[in-house]
Amino acid sequence: MFPFELGGARVHEAEGRGRRSFALCQAQHHSGPVFYITLQQERERLMCSALPEGLAGRLCLVRTRSTEDLLWATEEVLRDPAPGLVIAEPDRALHLNAARRLQLAAEAGQTTGLLLIREGQGSNVAETRWHCKPVPGGPDQSLHHWEMLRNKRGPCRSWTLSWDGRAPLKPEDLQSPQQKPAPDPCAYPSYPYPSYSYRPG
Repeated sequence: MFPFELGGARVHEAEGRGRRSFALCQAQHHSGPVFYITLQQERERLMCSALPEGLAGRLCLVRTRSTEDLLWATEEVLRDPAPGLVIAEPDRALHLNAARRLQLAAEAGQTTGLLLIREGQGSNVAETRWHCKPVPGGPDQSLHHWEMLRNKRGPCRSWTLSWDGRAPLKPEDLQSPQQKPAPDPCAYPSYPYPSYSYRPG
């Protein structure tokens, strides 16, 4: 069983320097098309030659001119039942209304969304939130630490694992998970960021 499986019909979040590795590992374990939506001005881009095995043929890259376009595109793709996973990288925290729109779109399409966010920019709407970082050690730099910071449906855990970014993750790559008490979802404050406009559809 894949221990990091993201629940369907929900939007999740990942933060930290290892958030893109987490997203690619998720993409490898979701069947069907994978949409990766970023801003055109994003400097860090995926290297197609270094993608996990079997992902390049299923990956659809979308680049938008603005955050508003990114949110509109993410919402539209989440409403379509075809994608296996929808990954998006907004450049700022989402207003509560914008986060709710994405969640409603995921419920409508029965799809799984993953927002790659900056630390401290999480939303109360997210089903789970993960903090992901590389761990120094070993010549191949394949150690990762993935910690669940928020989980609406159970306890939060953390794992240290060895994954080279190519082959599918195997059970022997994982160390024993560490469990901590589940956080109170009401403990996360909402921040007064401006709302975003959407194209009529």
